[in-house]
Amino acid sequence: MNSRSEQLAAFDRLLTIMEELREQCPWDKKQTMESLRHLTIEETYELGDAILDNDLEEVKKELGDILLHIVFYAKIGSETQDFDIADVAHGICEKLINRHPHIYGDVNVENEEEVKRNWENIKLKEGKKSVLEGVPNGLPALVKANRIQDKVAGVGFDWEKPEQVFEKVKEELGELQEEVEANNPDKMESEFGDVLFSMVNYARFLKINPENALERTNKKFIKRFQYLEKKAKELGKSMSDMTLAEMDVFWEEAKQH
Repeated sequence: MNSRSEQLAAFDRLLTIMEELREQCPWDKKQTMESLRHLTIEETYELGDAILDNDLEEVKKELGDILLHIVFYAKIGSETQDFDIADVAHGICEKLINRHPHIYGDVNVENEEEVKRNWENIKLKEGKKSVLEGVPNGLPALVKANRIQDKVAGVGFDWEKPEQVFEKVKEELGELQEEVEANNPDKMESEFGDVLFSMVNYARFLKINPENALERTNKKFIKRFQYLEKKAKELGKSMSDMTLAEMDVFWEEAKQH
């Protein structure tokens, strides 16, 4: 591992390169915060994929891409005299110190849940009107549901036991089934949303990240389906011409692989 001085030198090198690119590269000179935004989102998802795949070499590369974006935004901010990378670093340092009084102050905590509760109460004292202000509107719905529940739990609005949450899941499933049987599309959608929301809550109690869980299932399904496609091609068949029974044989094989 690199020493602290080597790490600082590497960061200084990145800042220097960023300055040179901003001055000399036609593409880099044209970029704005708005033009970089969608690229940053893509890089974040790529980092997420690498983490789920446990590909640490790829994680290292994707972290570099995101670090570049952070430095890029800070460089643009410095050009308008609004902020620079030092302001960004000092800002997060002050926030971390302020929100960890059990480390930098005289507050005592016994567990992670108390830390979360203190965190949310401190943010309210900082001027936030609602604990839900910190949930971005643009988050995907599944991630947003998880963050909403995590936030309100931080101020004590929560179930006491996982069993209670599972009962809620079963209750919501029953209400969904009632609307399905009544063939009421609007209420079916509403109740389906309630089922998903309660499942996300149950996942939180089981210490499962629902986004990660669903993405792992997505990846698993893709691999199995592509195995099925491969086998169909080896037989010279189109999948649309295969029976479900034929496809199921290869699907079970894929599960073994």
